[in-house]
Amino acid sequence: MAEEDRRPDPDALLALADKDRRGKLTVFLGAAPGVGKTFAMLSRAQRLKADGIEVAVGVVETHGRSETAALLDGLNVLPRKRVLHRGRMLEAFDLDGALALRPRILIVDELAHSNPEGSRHPKRYQDIEELTGADIDVWTALNIQHLESLADLVTQITGVTVRERVPDVVLKRADEVILVDLTPAELIERLQEGKVYLPDNARRATERFFRVGNLTALRELALRRTAGRVDDQMVDFLKQHAIEGPWATSERLIVCVGPDDLSEKVVRVASRLASGLNAPWMAVSVERADREAETRPDLARIEHLLHLAEQLGAETRRIIGTDFVEEILRLARREHATQIVIGARKNHGWRRFFSLSLPEALSRRASGIGLHLVTPERKEAPRPIAWRPRFSWKDLPHAAATALLFAAGVTAFGQVIDLFVHLPNISLLFLLAVLGAAVTSGYTAALLAVIFSALCYNFFFINPRHTFTIAAPHEVFSFFVFFCVAVIAGGFASRIREQAETARKRATALQALYDFSRKLSGTEKAEDVIWASVSQLQASLKRNIVMLVPENGDLRIAGAWPPDTELDVTALTAARWSLDKEERAGHGTGTLPNCRFEFRPLLSPHGPVGVCGVEQTVERIGINEERALSAILDQTAIAIDRARLSEASAAQTARQESERYRDALLSSISHDLRTPLATITGSVTSLRQLGRRMSPESQDDLLQSIEEESSRMSRFVANLLDMTRIEAGSLEPRQEWLDVTDVIQSSVERARRYFPGRAIDTGIAPGLPLIRGDSVLLGQVLFNLLDNAIKYGGQEPVNVYARQDGEDVLISVTDLGKGIPPEDLERVFEKFYRRGKADGRAPGTGLGLAIARGFVEAMGGRIHAESPAIRRKGTRLVMRFPAGTAQEGKLPE
Repeated sequence: MAEEDRRPDPDALLALADKDRRGKLTVFLGAAPGVGKTFAMLSRAQRLKADGIEVAVGVVETHGRSETAALLDGLNVLPRKRVLHRGRMLEAFDLDGALALRPRILIVDELAHSNPEGSRHPKRYQDIEELTGADIDVWTALNIQHLESLADLVTQITGVTVRERVPDVVLKRADEVILVDLTPAELIERLQEGKVYLPDNARRATERFFRVGNLTALRELALRRTAGRVDDQMVDFLKQHAIEGPWATSERLIVCVGPDDLSEKVVRVASRLASGLNAPWMAVSVERADREAETRPDLARIEHLLHLAEQLGAETRRIIGTDFVEEILRLARREHATQIVIGARKNHGWRRFFSLSLPEALSRRASGIGLHLVTPERKEAPRPIAWRPRFSWKDLPHAAATALLFAAGVTAFGQVIDLFVHLPNISLLFLLAVLGAAVTSGYTAALLAVIFSALCYNFFFINPRHTFTIAAPHEVFSFFVFFCVAVIAGGFASRIREQAETARKRATALQALYDFSRKLSGTEKAEDVIWASVSQLQASLKRNIVMLVPENGDLRIAGAWPPDTELDVTALTAARWSLDKEERAGHGTGTLPNCRFEFRPLLSPHGPVGVCGVEQTVERIGINEERALSAILDQTAIAIDRARLSEASAAQTARQESERYRDALLSSISHDLRTPLATITGSVTSLRQLGRRMSPESQDDLLQSIEEESSRMSRFVANLLDMTRIEAGSLEPRQEWLDVTDVIQSSVERARRYFPGRAIDTGIAPGLPLIRGDSVLLGQVLFNLLDNAIKYGGQEPVNVYARQDGEDVLISVTDLGKGIPPEDLERVFEKFYRRGKADGRAPGTGLGLAIARGFVEAMGGRIHAESPAIRRKGTRLVMRFPAGTAQEGKLPE
């Protein structure tokens, strides 16, 4: 490969950049208590202190060891906070105090420690994650037996169950892992000397945990994990610096989990296998598509296993399908998996003769993929048949009544038939009762219908009748066949009913999500989106919901059900954490788990847009509700993001429009003020310097130029002021009776003075009624229209007409210029819009017609443009005003 084609791995660079934004985590790893992890941390801290680097101590457990306590001298030991726990006052690590101090390096001992109830985080490793997230370097200590993936293996080796556990990803994300090693013999010697535990505790530890075999095995695990950590660091370095070479692995694992007891061991074994191979892995749960998911305990078990897999560093996936083997193999091919890890479950009893177990089916159909089987520690109890219907004692009375009703109805119908004709196969009628009960009320009713139908068939239709005795051998055989067929038919019918019910529920959920999506697509405001989401979630989950959005650096409740929901300080803190960290917080999580709400961030492509809180009850959210919740929150986040982008786009458009008007105004001012100012300045300068030497005629010309340009500037400033009044809404025209003829004549005379030599013709119909308006504003409108017509009408005469048109008085100003294109007939009334002339820039400010429309509409009239006006050329501007009645339009005497 060419040198220029070698590029660093993007994922490795992103991981490196993320580490640069966080504090560094250093883990002192040991095989067992007493190897000297805390001693090594404090010794290193004393060396750094001697070099002038300050190291603070957040919490250190000396366990009564005097040599360890002596190393605390001279170090900045943070005070601990006092916490009341189960009636006892305890001293705990003060997380908020450490964050406020923000030391460069902080020692927080015992990574696997559990915090007292009521703390912000239930585990100390979560405190450390918050500290490193605040850019504080942290040193901590960990024993190898506390790693989550090794917990079952340590129990198997030592016989001691480890309760304090740390997810493997914590150690994997550590920037530095320092192995503190001690041989088993030396450790046992330290234990016997009382340097690890007190004498009584040391004796018990030697008898149970601190055995040579146990310590040797734990030491091997620590050494292997540290060696694997060094290999990870080497691979990361090679990827970040685009150095080619054989990578540590190209393996990828898929782990199949279910609700059985073996799956937890499968997950832990897969984690160790993935760690040894330095390979990514994925935990997969498969759900049947033709029936409801599992029972609630099974769902809780699967959720726990998937969460455990995430803690151990796996990606999790849930898939739905009918053929488990095909779905697993399809996912393995799509994810390029090289190994599938699965529990070695076998079919028990008669099932082994009729179907293959999942591992057996995978081994037969997998091609090119390794299969890793995990066997149970003891003989596995047989699992129930996956499709076997479950009985419900709560529904037993209803099922019994249904079965009895169907059996009695079929018996009565059979008795009626038997009165007219004797049928040897009348038992087929009772199959209808079984099928009817199965379709109506499920498997329990079907089984009871089988029993009731068998009794009724025997009592009423098998000789000797009206007894439960069967005399003929062939009747015994017929009865047995009927019973077997009824059980099988009832089972199939109830299964079909379950599948139909499952399909109905999923279709209902899908329809609800579709309706919600359509509702969001027509919602433009973020507040409407939030309330629609709150309503949908409350209807789906039947729980209290609260939505919070960031505003001015804080969170506010934007929507909630019930509407008067209030959050306490703990809930608000959890909500802020969820928004800032973009992860779950509150009830049932690792952050403020005692809160009654569970908060989830609303993540859009542009970052978090809010937080949703779901009140948790004793009954956990089911898998189907969880899927609906995730889908609704995803759609809500996208809809809020879209609404905010729309609002930002509208604001940006308004700013651009404002800038366009500003640029047009500046352009107009720079041109239309500079030209008359230049003329006035030149004329004044000429008069001052050459006034006595100039002829009277020349002086009059210069003075006339000054007068004309001053008038032009006055009109320009007046137009700007008029436009400002119109936009501000402060224009209040007088409503008095006007004679249109007088206003037209005065406006035409004014225009003739400003434009001498231009022909302006008028045509006013006699007897025009009066109109209500402001004579000054109407005169200004007519003058602006005449000014516009003269500028664009060429040398042809300008015509002004006035007549009555129905109930309106119509006034029009017509020029014979080149006209206006149809698409621009409305644009000419926009501010600063000017039609260019063929020889260059259009004259004027582009405000005349905009002001004319504002004045006319303020007086209750209408104005529009027509083009071509006459002989396929020219433009006519037409104003319409309501005419007064004969009584109203009478002039005062």
